[in-house]
Amino acid sequence: MGNPGGTFTAYQDVWLLDGVRTPFVEYNTGLGLVSPIDLGIKVARAAFDRTQIAPNDVDSVIGGCVAQASFDGFFLARHIGLYSGVPLDRPALMVQRVCGTGIEAISQAADAINLRKISLALCVGAESMSRNPIAAYTHRGGFRMGQVEFKDVLWEALRDTAPDVTMGETAEKVAVTYNITREDADHFAETSFARALAAQKTRFLAGEIVPLVSEKFELQGYKPRGIQLPKGVDQLADDTHVRPSSYEALAKIRPAFGGVQTGGNSSGIVDGAAATLVGSGDYARSRGFQPLARVACVAAVGVPPEVMSMGPAPAIRRLLNGAGMTLDQIDRFEINEAFAAQIIGVERELKLDPSKVNVNGGAIAIGHPLAATGVRLALTVARQLRHSNLRFGIASACIGGGQGIAMLLENPAGPV
Repeated sequence: MGNPGGTFTAYQDVWLLDGVRTPFVEYNTGLGLVSPIDLGIKVARAAFDRTQIAPNDVDSVIGGCVAQASFDGFFLARHIGLYSGVPLDRPALMVQRVCGTGIEAISQAADAINLRKISLALCVGAESMSRNPIAAYTHRGGFRMGQVEFKDVLWEALRDTAPDVTMGETAEKVAVTYNITREDADHFAETSFARALAAQKTRFLAGEIVPLVSEKFELQGYKPRGIQLPKGVDQLADDTHVRPSSYEALAKIRPAFGGVQTGGNSSGIVDGAAATLVGSGDYARSRGFQPLARVACVAAVGVPPEVMSMGPAPAIRRLLNGAGMTLDQIDRFEINEAFAAQIIGVERELKLDPSKVNVNGGAIAIGHPLAATGVRLALTVARQLRHSNLRFGIASACIGGGQGIAMLLENPAGPV
């Protein structure tokens, strides 16, 4: 991919304090009618409960949501802050870098801390794939005969109109370039599902999940909000896309784009949210708080839109070049599995050791709720470093439109 350009920022004393996510739930099922704002409120409240950090300490709320999934979607970051207890006088910011939104939210918090604008930020990514609307953009002035145009935003948004290719077709281009076969893709998917099932069995994934129940979120002087699960569903506690998926079963699924990609070896379509608290070292030390990981640096790059799938490769190179590090110093990678061919292409381009990549399964098994994914990647890799007594990990994602983003995290308790 050549020598990448892009942006790079290093942070000296910025910390991922801790965080939590919802279970990622198959779209149009248990969370199909729940607003992403309410999912965001839930994980924000859970993050405060987990850390025992007071919402009053938050200086800024940074929220992300890619799709306009409710009529009040403009207010997502603000409402998450207010209904989770953040004081009225603290501002809120919405960010959007498509599939890199969650990592971008953490990066924006780190930037603000670096500039001494804030000491503590609440970062939330929330996404309802189920509630992507059926929309029309040309009918404000009325309808013309034969030109009524309502389309499925979830489907149409998967096509990049610049090169006129779908996201799946970008993965097929990568498959051709890197000689990735259908067998390669299905074997990778089988491994992703098997790793996620194992991580459910050991309860590793449960360690980052807050179970969901039907509940109300009250805010004095304002209208209540809440989560209402379907009738007969008392609780959602586990990722529902994770399931036994043998190579033989995956091999029977028909191609989605005429090549190696299928519904079985592509990221699961799910609803979910994730939150983390990002603070300065001074803030953490003043409260005797033991952070989960140090946010060391972040890089973002552009790549040709028709091969957006390869974005993590140059982003990781830019990250390591800026940090003065090499790939062999990285103990764990969490790279979003948008498509099997995409992640295999990244592994082959960087010559990554597969045993270090997505060791607890990835988005093919767990699912990819767009804005929430980056926060999950960062939390999961940070927790994995702590769990295995390792030092450095990278969270990275490809981004529709032709970008890549990567973040380096360090376990403060890891071996030197």
